[in-house]
Amino acid sequence: MTEQKQSEVKQIAEQVPALKPLLTNANHIDVKTIDSAADLRTFIAGMLSYMPAWLKFLYGVRGVFVRLLGMRQEGAGLLRPLRPTDISFSPGDTAMIFKVTMAEPDTYWVGEAADTHLIAYMGVIAEPLAQGSRYHVATIVHYRHWTGPVYFNVIRPFHHLVVWQMMKAGAQASPG
Repeated sequence: MTEQKQSEVKQIAEQVPALKPLLTNANHIDVKTIDSAADLRTFIAGMLSYMPAWLKFLYGVRGVFVRLLGMRQEGAGLLRPLRPTDISFSPGDTAMIFKVTMAEPDTYWVGEAADTHLIAYMGVIAEPLAQGSRYHVATIVHYRHWTGPVYFNVIRPFHHLVVWQMMKAGAQASPG
């Protein structure tokens, strides 16, 4: 991990101490940052609702790949765009493929996507600015099986692109 990435990870761990157990012994940690006027619920709803045709195609390709590895394919279909009111901050509730593991309104939200090969967390941390917020979106991955690193290293380049595009959609989202 680069020195800059280590600094970003340290910063989010200081902002949200509850993240420390998830960061400990993680196999992969990535933090991306974007500024937005959207509030936290609106930002998350915009991120999770992002599903253009090219991303649906990638999920289809992913489906073939996971079957080759003997894993199951979770549905990633979005029936309708999420509204900010659809985003729960209660642990155990769900938003798309994520189960809320910890959250604090207006401060942070962490969702978990667990499978037999890995467990991945997406954390969204809001850093207040004079106008709007700076959002730090953390991807934290723990491998559970030998297929975890195989799977993740194949999708990693796409993961970076997808997360960045999701963040841009979240940053541009409007309430309602």
